Amino acid sequence: MTSTFPEISISTDRLVLRAFEPEDVAALTDLMSDELVRTWTTVPLSYTEQDARNWIALGAPAERTLGRGIVLGVHEFLTQRLVGSVRLRRTDWRLRAAEATVATGPWARGEGYAGEALLGVAHWLFEDQKFERLELRTAAGNTAAQQVAQKIGCISEGVLRNAWIVRDGEGAGRARSDLILWSLLPEDLDGATEDDDPNW
Repeated sequence: MTSTFPEISISTDRLVLRAFEPEDVAALTDLMSDELVRTWTTVPLSYTEQDARNWIALGAPAERTLGRGIVLGVHEFLTQRLVGSVRLRRTDWRLRAAEATVATGPWARGEGYAGEALLGVAHWLFEDQKFERLELRTAAGNTAAQQVAQKIGCISEGVLRNAWIVRDGEGAGRARSDLILWSLLPEDLDGATEDDDPNW
């Protein structure tokens, strides 16, 4: 039997993390069309509303039901505006470990949302799901993501050499990059902060 995460909603001081809904299509399209998101992730370069609809209806739910992880939209608590996305992937149910990725829209950067969302997921993962390890991988040039990892208490474990491809905006330019491997364990949460970098 495949292990799966439950359907959940996570609340932090300012945010609600929950499954994407059809009403999020336009905002998700804008988020995934952002230049920084395209540069540092594997999102399609020409992200369309149909891509967003497919991800919301099929792709994201399948991550959970197939036991691979979970995808959550990050919404402001007061306005319900979509400000980002958090994804747990590469879930190892035997080791109780997973990798997290986070993205925030340009309209929401500088508010501390990336760190707050990751901390909310980490607390839920460690306390409710009894996981023992959370990983993040940041491209060597993505200093904003590295600052977020440091501020939430992650420990750098080393460099995965030549392990990623960074894309150059709208064009076909692609460059190899090292990845920095970060880990967060339950005992690391004591020193975490919710500050953020304005570029992430």
